[in-house]
Amino acid sequence: MKKVLVDQALEKGKGVLRLAPTWVPRAFCRPGRRLKLHPDDYFSLGLKRGGIDERWLSSATPADNGPGTPGDEGLSYIVIDDDGKEKVMLAEAVDLLGEDLIGPQLWGKYGKWPMFSKFFDNLGPLPHHIHHRDRHAEKVGQAGKPEMYFFPAQMNNYPGEFAYTFFGFNPEVTKQQVRECLMNFEKGDNHILELSRAYKLRVDTGWDVPPGVLHAPGSLCTYEPQFSSDVYAMYQSVLFADHVTPPELLWKNMPESEYGNYDYLMDVIDWERNIDPDFAQKHFMPPIRINNRDEQPGLIEEWICYKCDQVSAQRLTLYPDSSAVIKDEAAYGLILIQGHGSINGQIMETPSMIRYGQLTRDEFFVSHHAAKQGVTLVNNALSEPLVLLKHFAENPEIPIT
Repeated sequence: MKKVLVDQALEKGKGVLRLAPTWVPRAFCRPGRRLKLHPDDYFSLGLKRGGIDERWLSSATPADNGPGTPGDEGLSYIVIDDDGKEKVMLAEAVDLLGEDLIGPQLWGKYGKWPMFSKFFDNLGPLPHHIHHRDRHAEKVGQAGKPEMYFFPAQMNNYPGEFAYTFFGFNPEVTKQQVRECLMNFEKGDNHILELSRAYKLRVDTGWDVPPGVLHAPGSLCTYEPQFSSDVYAMYQSVLFADHVTPPELLWKNMPESEYGNYDYLMDVIDWERNIDPDFAQKHFMPPIRINNRDEQPGLIEEWICYKCDQVSAQRLTLYPDSSAVIKDEAAYGLILIQGHGSINGQIMETPSMIRYGQLTRDEFFVSHHAAKQGVTLVNNALSEPLVLLKHFAENPEIPIT
């Protein structure tokens, strides 16, 4: 029955699936209120679950939010009919259709849709934390997690409390200094951030964050394409405005046999990358114009996340009263962040405000076949551009940088 529903949705959308919004709370975070949710809805899941400060996009990856987390939290649903009564998980559709939906390369290599993106919207900065590399993540049944950041101007009407991100450590920092900070985690401020350096964030630019690199993200609302994993550990105990990190998050996603082992915490760190004096040069990402496609009037295509082989992203801008046929070599998800128009005949529009549980027409998933054949985008507006972000897993067209 579910396959029949997905086939109907694909036929109706000419290979393009409409997705429902997927909201994720984080108990240790404070919503930045730039996700377009109604002001009354940021705590719709209750104070114990925390405020909603993430919207997950094109996700077949469940959120790892600890006890009390619903089994489908973080998972995207396909909207079958306009009334929203019939829905199927994107993950289920991938299982049912396999390479017909995501392409033979991804299906053969991973057997799943291996990435998701999100809008992360926190009022203040996050603690200096880390996403494990494969060899550490595998010990707790997960995959390593590379991720990338982009800061869309459309999602950043204000910068939050601290629009600076810390990456890694200063080149002269020693392993012993870091180990002492970790051992002092429960004594108060462990001062680990004093060993790092901050970079002022600029809208419409981005950063590549490989697994094993410590980072304390700043307070811009962030578009984050990433590999399909929710693995992390927090290494900073007290951050901006005396916001305290629960001690159990220091040991999150560590094997139980390693609890209390500070040497293991150190081993999770990719040391050479963290002390690289050229980190900014290697990992900062300004947009790159795509010039190798047939030029279409009124169309601008740019790579915005391109320094990782496993995930990538583009920004597409279509001028008012224009249309274009967009071809890609891989399946992708997309989120509309400005304007209104259509995609393969389906209405698409950017909402001004969303109620929790309400359907929207701003998020879609483009099948492998439709991507290669080309989707038709139309901007119906007379004065406003149509702007969307496209998130890919492995894409053979990604530029070499």
